Amino acid sequence: MKVAIIEDEPLAAEKLERYLLKYNRDIEVLAKLPSLETAIPWIEEHQEDVDLFFMDVQLTDGLSFEIFSATPVKKPVIFTTAFDEFAIDAFKVNSIDYLLKPITFTDLSKALKKLKSLREQFSQYTEISPLVQQFGKKSYKDRFLVRMGNHIHSIPTESIGYFYAEGRDVYLKRTNGKKYLIEYTLESLEDLLDPKQFLRTNRSFIVHINAIEDVMVYANRRLKLTLNPKAENELIVSREKVSQFKLWFEGI
Repeated sequence: MKVAIIEDEPLAAEKLERYLLKYNRDIEVLAKLPSLETAIPWIEEHQEDVDLFFMDVQLTDGLSFEIFSATPVKKPVIFTTAFDEFAIDAFKVNSIDYLLKPITFTDLSKALKKLKSLREQFSQYTEISPLVQQFGKKSYKDRFLVRMGNHIHSIPTESIGYFYAEGRDVYLKRTNGKKYLIEYTLESLEDLLDPKQFLRTNRSFIVHINAIEDVMVYANRRLKLTLNPKAENELIVSREKVSQFKLWFEGI
């Protein structure tokens, strides 16, 4: 694996390189770049040679997020920083992980294992996708029938903000704020809904991407979502779902 490190503190860059070689002697650090001024032209010229970028968020001449405005970054990124206030901005781009300084070897190892796992998952998808295309695209449910008293309504899927469970009951909540009891489990809904539009964020919620009004970094590297229409209960993305949520929310 070939890596580029964008870091304005020489000691931090050297420590990161030592940890990388400790993790795997075959890792090659192609460059250690201390600023936006040096990083942007280097990425434009050498990006195809790189498998992974490490980027310190705060550089001497600005934030590393400015790189993404200056040139397309097509490879995965692991951000490093002494502050957690930039986490939301980090996962809006190609972020695989967000490591808080001082970085430990354990932190680095977990991030690299996460990258490997994600690559394996997408590799499996790439292998089976031609077979899926051969038999046509899977169709997803575009309407749900709900009952209100003696009346039955047909609810278009695009007008649904989210599904949520309360005990054994599952509810559909529309973008207009109206909710309906439905005869589905969240598990069965996962197979019926378009995964580009809906994601199960924890044991109790399946959320439409357009219903997400705000995302906030929460305790233990989890995420807290604010929905529109407003949810009656607090919605926290479970820790094991955070990486999947980032990729889904970014549209990967």
